[in-house]
Amino acid sequence: MSSHHLLQLTDASFNQTVASSPILLVDFWAPWCGPCKMIGPVIDEIAEELAGKVTVAKVNVDDCPAIAAEHRISAIPTIMIFRDGQLVDRSTGLASKAGLLEKLK
Repeated sequence: MSSHHLLQLTDASFNQTVASSPILLVDFWAPWCGPCKMIGPVIDEIAEELAGKVTVAKVNVDDCPAIAAEHRISAIPTIMIFRDGQLVDRSTGLASKAGLLEKLK
């Protein structure tokens, strides 16, 4: 299940989305990644709950190697939070919904 509030970013749309979103959470993932599948529903829930307040997006690292390389994504899932175009938080591995919500406050 995927939220309709969830953006799928590409190499072409990534920088524009970062620049235009006051608060942006990006989930770097891949379809073959077990932990990514586990955190996926959490990301969907956050997208639904914070719709209109926080932009939530996913980047498939297999489809977007340029963005993954630019941000030195070496392990997934990697969650990055941008505020006004600036990276303010980065975590790798499974994260709790409560922990992510706290970082977005």
